[in-house]
Amino acid sequence: MLRRLSILVLVVVALLTTYQAISGVPISDLIHSLYKQGVVLYHDRGMDTVHPQTQLAALEIQKPTLEQKFAKSHYPVHKVVATGYTAGAESTGKNPGHPEYGITYSGVKVKRDLFSTIAADLRIFPIGTILFIPGYGYGVVADKGGAIKGDHLDLYYETVDDVYNKWGKKELDVYVVKKGSGTLTEQELILLNEDKSMQVFRQYYE
Repeated sequence: MLRRLSILVLVVVALLTTYQAISGVPISDLIHSLYKQGVVLYHDRGMDTVHPQTQLAALEIQKPTLEQKFAKSHYPVHKVVATGYTAGAESTGKNPGHPEYGITYSGVKVKRDLFSTIAADLRIFPIGTILFIPGYGYGVVADKGGAIKGDHLDLYYETVDDVYNKWGKKELDVYVVKKGSGTLTEQELILLNEDKSMQVFRQYYE
């Protein structure tokens, strides 16, 4: 009996470790989430049983958000005013079909992803600078603009509705993850967005 119990414990630990490796969710977070979901037992026909709906809810474990995992205390802080922009005529004066439509000053295409393209004053944030922007995520400086001067950022969104409904205009602290060298290539942006350790957060950008 003791041997069987020991084997069962080892199997459970192995499963939890595998879950953590695949999902990126720490075991402690999983246990906490199960507790919060209220997995309770009730007496049914003389046997303790898990209510089906409660069991289903317990399986819907919320993965940690990028905001929760980002270590803000590790990076320099810079206060900015951030607005949103699109690739369209309302922001750039260009329409689909224009040869430079959706192309940033750096030469890469605009992108809203795990690492999104943003515009900045290049005297403050050179091309290639990576910022963490609370409420938006990681932004890579790929563009500039005539109205983007000083401590002002423009964050890329795919639609005008997204600009107004998801952002608007905010004054906030951003975190300088990496100072840019002045250049950014499409391949560098692809590699950032394909980083395996970041894929657990992709659900927030789909």
